[in-house]
Amino acid sequence: MYNRIKEIRNSLKMNQTEFAHHLGLSQSTLAMIEVGKRKFNDKHIKIICSTFNINEDWLRTGEGDMFNSSLYEKELIDIFDDLNPETQQYLIVMAKELLNTQHKLLSQNRVEDDQ
Repeated sequence: MYNRIKEIRNSLKMNQTEFAHHLGLSQSTLAMIEVGKRKFNDKHIKIICSTFNINEDWLRTGEGDMFNSSLYEKELIDIFDDLNPETQQYLIVMAKELLNTQHKLLSQNRVEDDQ
């Protein structure tokens, strides 16, 4: 499990100090946990899983995916799987357009906030 804690931190692109802060630990304590020289308790496992959407089974056993998928993600995948290939392609094009529109709106809001 200790290697998986470091793997989570690296996948989140956080240094030990940042990650430890979320857990209420010091950087040195986290460093000892990551190398297996200090125990990690259930409270910290719960904090990691809830804060970073980590699959608790994966953290404890290494089985399954690191991250939990959201309910929306699961629903979207189920819908996508039921579509025929032509409609799937159309949905991808529409999703990319929606993403571009979102980026433009967020950029506009930042410019307006700066003024």
